[in-house]
Amino acid sequence: MDGLVKTFDDTVAVRGVSLDVRRHELFALLGSSGSGKSTLLRMLAGFEEPSSGRIWLDGEDITALPPYRRPVNMMFQSYALFPHMSVEANIAFGLRQEGVARREIRERVMEALALVQMADYARRRPHQLSGGQQQRVALARSLVKRPKLLLLDEPMSALDKQIRQKTQIELVRILEQVGVTCIMVTHDQEEAMTMAGRLAVMSDGRIVQHGTPYEVYAVPNSRFVAGFLGTTNLFTGVITVDEADHVRIESPALARPLHVNHGVSEALGMQVHVSIRPEDIEVLRTPPEGEVNWAQGVVSHVAWLGGTASYQVRLASGQAVIASVPARSLAHAEAPGMQDEVFLSWSSDAATVLSS
Repeated sequence: MDGLVKTFDDTVAVRGVSLDVRRHELFALLGSSGSGKSTLLRMLAGFEEPSSGRIWLDGEDITALPPYRRPVNMMFQSYALFPHMSVEANIAFGLRQEGVARREIRERVMEALALVQMADYARRRPHQLSGGQQQRVALARSLVKRPKLLLLDEPMSALDKQIRQKTQIELVRILEQVGVTCIMVTHDQEEAMTMAGRLAVMSDGRIVQHGTPYEVYAVPNSRFVAGFLGTTNLFTGVITVDEADHVRIESPALARPLHVNHGVSEALGMQVHVSIRPEDIEVLRTPPEGEVNWAQGVVSHVAWLGGTASYQVRLASGQAVIASVPARSLAHAEAPGMQDEVFLSWSSDAATVLSS
């Protein structure tokens, strides 16, 4: 896609989006409601006409092609199965509309059913299936036409959390087995990071950052991305030491400086923001050594989340800091509780400096 723009009257839904998706890649568009991700997906499917820009698929300009002429299939979040048809008939519907021979339809439908492990349910109606089974049928119907590009619109939104986690891995396996290029839209950060090889974060109709899940999570390029993709602690401060391999930042939220072991493009004295992920912060009973990268506060909330405990610690400045601590490490000592005084510590490579 190259320079895609979509406007509705006075509203700009998509603002000059350019993006290359690799063949056989599972790519995720991640964003909150109104970010433009679903409009972008609908333009790729041909359901919305771009106001400007071009769409290319496998070297062919498909911008002006109607949906039925594009080698593209879209799986909707509602699955859109025909309730009066059997599973087999639902999957075969698109092939019958194209006039494919009956014998080939039968072969391709059975192949698709086997792929999603639903062959034993071919005669059932959608209402006789669980949500996860309906999703498999919708996927089989999307794949049976052998599209070059598969579009998934919030594919897990109708599933319970436990089923969703299992289905995410299964869906990736199926797509890898088929070898189809796939673009998925989701607002679920965990879903995007679990399933996609690369992802793009969208806001206000623009792509604000893209890369592998690790790249975007570990090295966000803005406060928005840092806060949107997972949980983070943000400190605002001023650069007081600026060297090629490290900087020091004084923040009014902290009694001690932040030492970050990477250089920055911002000048000495500039205001910046520092992002530190909760899993990179240690909760200690005694003060750590050194003059930088630690703080003192009082535990204001503790949430036990199975394998981890999430601590909220209130600093003297009033800022709350969240630390995620492995439950196993707390089992060997008396775990800090509510209103206990604790010390927070983090390494110099755990912090990321953000200018915006």
